[in-house]
Amino acid sequence: MAMTDPLGDMLTRIRNAAGRRKATVSTPASKLRARVLDVLQSEGYIRGYSEVKYDNGKSEINIELKYFEGAPVIREIARVSKPGRRVYVSVKSIPQVSNGLGISILSTPKGVMADHEAREQNVGGEVLCHIF
Repeated sequence: MAMTDPLGDMLTRIRNAAGRRKATVSTPASKLRARVLDVLQSEGYIRGYSEVKYDNGKSEINIELKYFEGAPVIREIARVSKPGRRVYVSVKSIPQVSNGLGISILSTPKGVMADHEAREQNVGGEVLCHIF
């Protein structure tokens, strides 16, 4: 069966694994998923990730989730722009998540980045997801 929203699938896997207090979760690899995970790692929401390549040409990403005092660091993770409804914003209308306590991840012409970095670089784009 074909997957219509690979990024949404990865976010759901992370949400489900954090709810079950799993240490790691795996997902099929892609460049967009890796760039989103780069942002999550630099913002401190995950410990890290590693890519595993198999003999048949496929590859997988293993994500190490992060916990603080037994609770997952990622409390909420939600997809904003979906395949059926894309959400684009200008630099002036980039949303703040929980008054700046969370982040939005944007896909911009300068790459995938967090909302505060997009404001600094004065660039808008597609809002991929919100994390709190």
